[in-house]
Amino acid sequence: MSAVLEDALLAAAGALAGIVGTAGGITSLVSYPALLWAGIPALQANIANTVALVACWPGSAVDSQPELRGKGPWLRRQAGISAAGATAGSLLLLATPAGTFSRVVPFLVAAGSLVLLLAPRVTASSRDVGRGHARLLLPCGVAGLSAYNGYFGAGTGVMLLALILVTADSAMARANALKNMLVGASSIAAAVIFAMLANVDWTVAAPLAAGMLAGSAVGPRIARRIPPGLLRWLVALSGLGFAVRLWVAGG
Repeated sequence: MSAVLEDALLAAAGALAGIVGTAGGITSLVSYPALLWAGIPALQANIANTVALVACWPGSAVDSQPELRGKGPWLRRQAGISAAGATAGSLLLLATPAGTFSRVVPFLVAAGSLVLLLAPRVTASSRDVGRGHARLLLPCGVAGLSAYNGYFGAGTGVMLLALILVTADSAMARANALKNMLVGASSIAAAVIFAMLANVDWTVAAPLAAGMLAGSAVGPRIARRIPPGLLRWLVALSGLGFAVRLWVAGG
């Protein structure tokens, strides 16, 4: 395959990933398989994917200004926790042997897919959890999920959204905007660590990031026309199928 065609396909995969992520799906379930399909080893694909995910942040930040108004103090506190957690997760990834990561990936992909399927039910059943525990649950949850995002990340956004809905803001639009900012903070922190300490394959990260930037910019308009339940099932089932394929191939 020519380099031009590979770049075009990665950019297209990035655009689709940006759209899926904006619609409430799991971005990495589209972008990460595209990198593996391009022949990138699992660990390097994960690093390139995390770096590319930073491109989703600017568009979501601009589009979410109304929902983020007045949330500056909250965001500064939680974004710092998110960045610290992602730093720890990315350092753990770099300390993990590549073979170990390849064996763990199928289960991470499957877990992210299941979280996507169960997110509405989990959020609904958890909404009545005592708000008095939010002061402890929120920062601990943000730290743990951000560490996971720095390590692999598929499903982080969905889990963070559920956490924010339960502990901080029950309005879906505002919770989603806050989630996007925390995912952005953790992705930026992890990307900085990888850029400094890892061998980032910029030849694949760059076209993927370009596609994600475009997809995240137009995603909200497209997502409004797609039934969210249908998109959730399509992405989650494809993720489960991909997890099975990875597990069989690695067995």
